[in-house]
Amino acid sequence: MPGAGSTWAILVAAGAGARLGADRPKAFVGLAGRPLLAESLERLDASDWVDAIVVAAPPGWEEPAILLAEELVAGKVTAVVTGGETRAESVRIALGEVGDEALVVIVHDAARPLVTDEVLERLLTALGEGVDGAVPGLPVADTVKRVEHGLAVETLDRAHLVAVQTPQAFRVEALRAAYAGDLGGATDCASLVEQRGGRVRVVEGDPALLKVTTRDDLLRIESMR
Repeated sequence: MPGAGSTWAILVAAGAGARLGADRPKAFVGLAGRPLLAESLERLDASDWVDAIVVAAPPGWEEPAILLAEELVAGKVTAVVTGGETRAESVRIALGEVGDEALVVIVHDAARPLVTDEVLERLLTALGEGVDGAVPGLPVADTVKRVEHGLAVETLDRAHLVAVQTPQAFRVEALRAAYAGDLGGATDCASLVEQRGGRVRVVEGDPALLKVTTRDDLLRIESMR
Protein backbone atom coordinates (compact mmCIF):
# COMPACT_ATOMS: atom_id res chain seq x y z
CA MET A 1 0.00 0.00 0.00
CA PRO A 2 1.48 3.40 -1.00
CA GLY A 3 2.24 5.88 1.74
CA ALA A 4 0.00 8.69 2.97
CA GLY A 5 -1.02 11.16 0.32
CA SER A 6 0.30 9.03 -2.52
CA THR A 7 -2.91 7.61 -4.04
CA TRP A 8 -4.90 10.05 -6.14
CA ALA A 9 -8.17 9.52 -7.97
CA ILE A 10 -9.30 11.24 -11.15
CA LEU A 11 -13.10 11.19 -11.40
CA VAL A 12 -14.08 11.69 -15.04
CA ALA A 13 -17.50 13.35 -15.22
CA ALA A 14 -17.36 15.49 -18.36
CA GLY A 15 -19.45 13.36 -20.75
CA ALA A 16 -22.53 14.82 -22.40
CA GLY A 17 -24.67 11.67 -22.10
CA ALA A 18 -26.70 12.43 -25.22
CA ARG A 19 -28.44 9.04 -25.18
CA LEU A 20 -30.06 9.89 -21.85
CA GLY A 21 -32.03 12.65 -23.54
CA ALA A 22 -31.60 14.92 -20.52
CA ASP A 23 -31.29 18.70 -20.33
CA ARG A 24 -27.97 18.42 -18.51
CA PRO A 25 -24.72 16.45 -18.71
CA LYS A 26 -24.76 12.82 -17.64
CA ALA A 27 -22.97 13.47 -14.35
CA PHE A 28 -25.81 15.72 -13.22
CA VAL A 29 -28.73 13.50 -14.21
CA GLY A 30 -30.66 12.38 -11.15
CA LEU A 31 -29.94 9.09 -9.38
CA ALA A 32 -32.00 8.44 -6.24
CA GLY A 33 -32.79 12.13 -5.87
CA ARG A 34 -29.30 13.57 -6.33
CA PRO A 35 -26.79 14.01 -9.18
CA LEU A 36 -25.24 10.83 -10.57
CA LEU A 37 -21.81 12.28 -9.79
CA ALA A 38 -22.62 12.30 -6.06
CA GLU A 39 -22.58 8.51 -5.77
CA SER A 40 -19.04 7.85 -6.99
CA LEU A 41 -17.68 11.05 -5.46
CA GLU A 42 -19.02 10.13 -2.04
CA ARG A 43 -17.70 6.57 -2.30
CA LEU A 44 -14.20 7.60 -3.38
CA ASP A 45 -14.03 10.28 -0.70
CA ALA A 46 -15.02 7.76 1.99
CA SER A 47 -12.49 5.14 0.83
CA ASP A 48 -9.37 4.54 2.90
CA TRP A 49 -7.60 3.61 -0.36
CA VAL A 50 -7.90 7.15 -1.79
CA ASP A 51 -6.00 10.18 -0.51
CA ALA A 52 -6.97 12.94 -2.94
CA ILE A 53 -9.47 13.47 -5.78
CA VAL A 54 -9.50 15.58 -8.95
CA VAL A 55 -12.87 15.94 -10.70
CA ALA A 56 -13.10 16.59 -14.46
CA ALA A 57 -16.43 18.40 -14.82
CA PRO A 58 -18.48 19.19 -17.93
CA PRO A 59 -17.71 22.63 -19.42
CA GLY A 60 -19.90 25.18 -17.68
CA TRP A 61 -20.66 22.83 -14.78
CA GLU A 62 -17.51 23.39 -12.74
CA GLU A 63 -19.27 25.47 -10.09
CA PRO A 64 -22.08 22.92 -9.55
CA ALA A 65 -19.41 20.22 -9.15
CA ILE A 66 -17.59 22.30 -6.53
CA LEU A 67 -20.85 22.97 -4.69
CA LEU A 68 -21.72 19.27 -4.78
CA ALA A 69 -18.35 18.37 -3.27
CA GLU A 70 -18.93 20.93 -0.52
CA GLU A 71 -22.45 19.62 0.12
CA LEU A 72 -21.11 16.08 0.45
CA VAL A 73 -18.25 17.34 2.64
CA ALA A 74 -15.91 15.59 0.23
CA GLY A 75 -12.72 16.90 1.79
CA LYS A 76 -10.39 14.89 -0.46
CA VAL A 77 -11.34 16.91 -3.54
CA THR A 78 -8.31 19.08 -4.32
CA ALA A 79 -9.40 20.45 -7.71
CA VAL A 80 -12.28 20.59 -10.17
CA VAL A 81 -11.11 21.05 -13.77
CA THR A 82 -12.94 21.68 -17.03
CA GLY A 83 -13.10 18.47 -19.03
CA GLY A 84 -11.96 18.25 -22.64
CA GLU A 85 -13.73 17.28 -25.84
CA THR A 86 -12.86 13.61 -25.31
CA ARG A 87 -12.49 11.41 -22.27
CA ALA A 88 -8.75 11.11 -22.92
CA GLU A 89 -8.40 14.90 -23.00
CA SER A 90 -10.32 15.16 -19.72
CA VAL A 91 -7.95 12.70 -18.07
CA ARG A 92 -4.90 14.55 -19.39
CA ILE A 93 -6.21 17.86 -18.04
CA ALA A 94 -7.00 16.34 -14.63
CA LEU A 95 -3.62 14.61 -14.51
CA GLY A 96 -2.03 18.05 -14.55
CA GLU A 97 -3.58 18.68 -11.12
CA VAL A 98 -2.25 15.48 -9.55
CA GLY A 99 0.38 16.31 -6.97
CA ASP A 100 4.07 15.52 -7.28
CA GLU A 101 3.83 13.28 -4.22
CA ALA A 102 1.49 10.88 -6.05
CA LEU A 103 2.70 7.33 -6.60
CA VAL A 104 -0.56 5.87 -7.88
CA VAL A 105 -3.43 7.37 -9.89
CA ILE A 106 -6.86 5.75 -10.03
CA VAL A 107 -9.03 6.85 -12.97
CA HIS A 108 -12.76 6.29 -12.62
CA ASP A 109 -15.81 7.22 -14.68
CA ALA A 110 -18.69 8.85 -12.83
CA ALA A 111 -20.92 6.93 -15.26
CA ARG A 112 -20.11 3.78 -13.21
CA PRO A 113 -21.34 5.00 -9.82
CA LEU A 114 -21.24 1.83 -7.69
CA VAL A 115 -17.48 1.69 -7.10
CA THR A 116 -16.43 -0.32 -4.05
CA ASP A 117 -13.44 -0.62 -1.75
CA GLU A 118 -13.16 -4.29 -2.70
CA VAL A 119 -12.41 -3.41 -6.33
CA LEU A 120 -10.00 -0.64 -5.31
CA GLU A 121 -8.15 -3.08 -3.04
CA ARG A 122 -7.78 -5.63 -5.83
CA LEU A 123 -6.36 -2.97 -8.17
CA LEU A 124 -3.84 -1.59 -5.69
CA THR A 125 -2.78 -5.06 -4.60
CA ALA A 126 -1.99 -5.89 -8.24
CA LEU A 127 0.09 -2.71 -8.57
CA GLY A 128 2.04 -3.81 -5.52
CA GLU A 129 3.14 -6.87 -7.50
CA GLY A 130 5.15 -4.72 -9.90
CA VAL A 131 2.91 -4.10 -12.93
CA ASP A 132 2.34 -0.65 -14.45
CA GLY A 133 -1.44 -0.74 -14.30
CA ALA A 134 -4.43 -2.78 -13.19
CA VAL A 135 -7.98 -2.89 -14.52
CA PRO A 136 -11.13 -4.75 -13.44
CA GLY A 137 -12.61 -7.12 -16.00
CA LEU A 138 -15.50 -9.53 -16.36
CA PRO A 139 -15.65 -12.66 -18.54
CA VAL A 140 -17.45 -12.16 -21.85
CA ALA A 141 -20.65 -14.22 -21.81
CA ASP A 142 -21.72 -13.84 -25.44
CA THR A 143 -20.07 -15.23 -28.54
CA VAL A 144 -17.97 -12.47 -30.11
CA LYS A 145 -17.34 -12.26 -33.86
CA ARG A 146 -15.10 -10.01 -35.91
CA VAL A 147 -17.09 -8.45 -38.74
CA GLU A 148 -16.03 -6.88 -42.03
CA HIS A 149 -18.55 -5.24 -44.38
CA GLY A 150 -21.39 -6.84 -42.48
CA LEU A 151 -20.02 -10.37 -42.72
CA ALA A 152 -18.59 -12.46 -39.88
CA VAL A 153 -14.97 -13.29 -40.67
CA GLU A 154 -13.80 -14.73 -37.34
CA THR A 155 -15.22 -16.07 -34.09
CA LEU A 156 -13.03 -15.00 -31.19
CA ASP A 157 -12.13 -17.29 -28.31
CA ARG A 158 -14.03 -16.05 -25.26
CA ALA A 159 -11.47 -17.69 -22.96
CA HIS A 160 -9.07 -14.87 -23.86
CA LEU A 161 -11.58 -12.00 -23.69
CA VAL A 162 -12.79 -9.79 -20.84
CA ALA A 163 -15.05 -6.75 -20.67
CA VAL A 164 -13.00 -4.05 -18.94
CA GLN A 165 -14.46 -1.56 -16.44
CA THR A 166 -13.31 1.37 -14.36
CA PRO A 167 -11.79 2.27 -11.92
CA GLN A 168 -8.35 1.63 -13.42
CA ALA A 169 -5.17 2.13 -11.40
CA PHE A 170 -1.66 3.02 -12.60
CA ARG A 171 1.77 3.90 -11.38
CA VAL A 172 1.87 7.64 -11.86
CA GLU A 173 5.00 7.65 -14.01
CA ALA A 174 3.45 5.15 -16.44
CA LEU A 175 0.22 7.14 -16.72
CA ARG A 176 2.00 10.48 -17.17
CA ALA A 177 4.19 8.99 -19.92
CA ALA A 178 1.15 7.52 -21.67
CA TYR A 179 -0.69 10.85 -21.66
CA ALA A 180 2.32 12.82 -22.85
CA GLY A 181 1.91 11.35 -26.33
CA ASP A 182 -0.80 11.07 -28.98
CA LEU A 183 -4.24 10.36 -27.52
CA GLY A 184 -5.87 9.46 -30.82
CA GLY A 185 -7.89 6.26 -30.74
CA ALA A 186 -7.62 5.79 -26.98
CA THR A 187 -10.50 3.69 -25.68
CA ASP A 188 -9.37 3.78 -22.06
CA CYS A 189 -6.32 4.69 -19.98
CA ALA A 190 -4.98 1.14 -20.08
CA SER A 191 -4.82 1.12 -23.88
CA LEU A 192 -2.47 4.12 -23.83
CA VAL A 193 -0.25 2.53 -21.18
CA GLU A 194 -0.18 -0.70 -23.18
CA GLN A 195 0.84 1.16 -26.36
CA ARG A 196 3.97 2.37 -24.55
CA GLY A 197 4.91 -1.14 -23.48
CA GLY A 198 3.37 -0.99 -20.02
CA ARG A 199 2.18 -4.16 -18.31
CA VAL A 200 -1.46 -4.06 -17.25
CA ARG A 201 -2.90 -6.73 -14.95
CA VAL A 202 -6.60 -7.66 -15.18
CA VAL A 203 -8.25 -8.30 -11.82
CA GLU A 204 -11.74 -9.51 -10.97
CA GLY A 205 -14.36 -6.91 -11.86
CA ASP A 206 -17.76 -6.25 -10.34
CA PRO A 207 -21.11 -6.79 -12.13
CA ALA A 208 -22.47 -3.83 -10.14
CA LEU A 209 -20.09 -1.48 -11.98
CA LEU A 210 -22.64 -0.90 -14.70
CA LYS A 211 -22.13 2.05 -17.03
CA VAL A 212 -24.97 4.53 -17.28
CA THR A 213 -25.87 4.99 -20.93
CA THR A 214 -29.68 4.97 -20.98
CA ARG A 215 -32.54 5.73 -18.59
CA ASP A 216 -33.00 1.99 -18.03
CA ASP A 217 -29.42 1.83 -16.73
CA LEU A 218 -30.25 4.47 -14.12
CA LEU A 219 -33.22 2.42 -12.92
CA ARG A 220 -31.13 -0.77 -12.69
CA ILE A 221 -28.36 0.98 -10.76
CA GLU A 222 -30.82 2.64 -8.40
CA SER A 223 -32.26 -0.78 -7.54
CA MET A 224 -28.73 -2.05 -6.73
CA ARG A 225 -27.66 0.74 -4.36
